[in-house]
Amino acid sequence: MELDSAARPRMSRGTRGRVVMLVDNGVRNDSRVQKAARSAADAGWDVILFGISPDREIHSWFIGDAEVRLVPKPGPLAPKRHDMRSPFLRSPLAYRTPQELRYRQQQVKAWRADLRFRAAAARAEGPGPKAGGSPARLLLPRATAKFASKWVGLRARQTRRLKKRRASLEAPIDRATTIMWQKLMGDRAWRKLLPYLWDYELAFAKHIDELQPDLIHAHDFRMLGVGARAAVRLRGAGHPVKLVWDAHEYVPGLHSAHGRWLPGHVAWEREHAPYADAAITVSPSLAELLKEGHHLKELPYVVLNAPVTDPDPEEAANADPVPDLRAMCGVDTDTPLLAYCGGINPVRGVETMIEALALLPDVHVALVSVPPGRPYSATAKIEKLIEELEVGDRVHVLPFVPHWQVPEFLSTADAAVSPLHHLPNHELALSNKFFEYSQAKLPLVVSDIRTMAEMVESTGQGEVFRAQDVQDYVRAVKAVLADPERYRAAYETPGLLEKWTWEAQAEVLDEVYSRLLPDRPRPKAAPAKTVAVEPPAQQPASEDGHATAV
Repeated sequence: MELDSAARPRMSRGTRGRVVMLVDNGVRNDSRVQKAARSAADAGWDVILFGISPDREIHSWFIGDAEVRLVPKPGPLAPKRHDMRSPFLRSPLAYRTPQELRYRQQQVKAWRADLRFRAAAARAEGPGPKAGGSPARLLLPRATAKFASKWVGLRARQTRRLKKRRASLEAPIDRATTIMWQKLMGDRAWRKLLPYLWDYELAFAKHIDELQPDLIHAHDFRMLGVGARAAVRLRGAGHPVKLVWDAHEYVPGLHSAHGRWLPGHVAWEREHAPYADAAITVSPSLAELLKEGHHLKELPYVVLNAPVTDPDPEEAANADPVPDLRAMCGVDTDTPLLAYCGGINPVRGVETMIEALALLPDVHVALVSVPPGRPYSATAKIEKLIEELEVGDRVHVLPFVPHWQVPEFLSTADAAVSPLHHLPNHELALSNKFFEYSQAKLPLVVSDIRTMAEMVESTGQGEVFRAQDVQDYVRAVKAVLADPERYRAAYETPGLLEKWTWEAQAEVLDEVYSRLLPDRPRPKAAPAKTVAVEPPAQQPASEDGHATAV
């Protein structure tokens, strides 16, 4: 249970050492970060997890014995620099700022509104002065105001077009500027391409320095730079500190918001990766890419995004009971029910599931996709699709449950679906939902993204279909529903589900910490579980030659 830190004193700091974790979000919806913080604290480390506050206040609570602190992160460097430059050279008629555009538009509207008032006042019967003037007297002002309205409209269109061109940063002059900074500055080019990254450094630096941590655990690429720069400062001041980089994603494979987003973040990651004392990541495939791409001395450890099977007793006792999935959908045990857990956006493939319902007339779909306290919000395409196909009575959109409840919550479905599209990061890792579905012992229907498809085919726990191919998806669903016990039998393989738990992954994480701080043995009160973990360079290889974590 999350507790206000003011109502709970900090644990003793005379334990194995102080760990500062860093993440670039609000923590509450990041199950990997929550699990890492809790399990490290359970293993005897003094953990303070820093995230980003939703406002200007510091918020603090506990996850188990790990303290969470959300700190404000102002963004004065977030605006793109071209937005502060004159548009004259690119579009002479465009307004300099959005504020000026809005002012001029409202100003001309007010002018024309006043002229309409004056014309009406000249004609109106009743009290009040007849100050409007004759129609002839208003003819010139009205013509002038109409011209001004058209002129402002023209400049507004030019302003919007310029904003659209500038936003992509793909114009020839933008591409040339990006290449120039890359050539001149190399991996330091992010300072010119994405200066907003300094906002993270400036928001977190003083909080990290004050705590004098023994180890910094930086989650994902933005916090890698923040953690690396903090480690360098502390080392320069004579305080020894170790840095662990937890790479959640393959940055070169991410969607680029504009022409400088990807080269800027790649440069940021490349500059700071060498400062890490150890790296961990989410899959063997990504571990290989990171080692090769950043010339790491050793293969990163792999900590899978597996679910918790042994939740904190206090947290479990204070949580609501696990809901009944079928009751929430209003269906009985004879109704075929497919479960999907996760966000809804175009690359998640949910539209494939919806389109297929026209060919699966008896099947219902449960979309566990609504964050706590928020209204349901799918893409317009999904909502339109549901309406056009008239399948709203068979699509059930449900709220998320606590992450440790997900397997039990989903377990009454007939099968679970992961319909991801082909994207570099989708190909490289097994997602949270894969392990949650597996712990629920559900037959799987997954798209043919590489890592997940290979795993499902090797274990026999489900069927694979071609991503975005509705007909092939229908084939896979029918196969699974026809003989679900055939696929459920895969989960009886000795040791399979035991290694797909967060408890097993937590041992890998603690091994990394213990290797970097060998003089901090695990307390006797928290004996290590018997999960063998070797240093990354000696991790056993799987059948495809990739290193495995457990």
